Amino acid sequence: MSSSEPAGYELPVRLLAAFRTVIDDLHAGLATVGHPDARPVHAFALQALGPDGASASELARRLGVSKQAAAKHVQALERLGYVERVDDPADARSRMVRPTARGGDLITASADIFQALRARWVEQLGETSLARLLDSLAALASTDSLRTDVLGWLGT
Repeated sequence: MSSSEPAGYELPVRLLAAFRTVIDDLHAGLATVGHPDARPVHAFALQALGPDGASASELARRLGVSKQAAAKHVQALERLGYVERVDDPADARSRMVRPTARGGDLITASADIFQALRARWVEQLGETSLARLLDSLAALASTDSLRTDVLGWLGT
């Protein structure tokens, strides 16, 4: 490594710092629109549930966590009014977890805030630089799809 070449750890550290900044800005915005208790884990769980919901076991699989960990996430989301447990229409012996209107509002508000953040990045970097950054990140990423198993991957 030459003295002008960045250290190998610099890119992951900067990516993590940028991610943390984006998520902190998102949650500051969510607090102003009625979701002061929303946490990053809530968004991962709601995305993993999808609009139609899933069983707690399926949620655990999608998140890459144990059934017990998924149950704790469901309890927290239910307490905050973001999900509800309902009978599974396909299996009367089963219960499903599905987003409530408040959970849907959280996802919609998040999308709106992300659009506002993107507009800010365009102001900071310019449209061309931002497009190049996104293309570069897409080239480095192993997939284009959202991985909802980040919680399990992180070890939570």
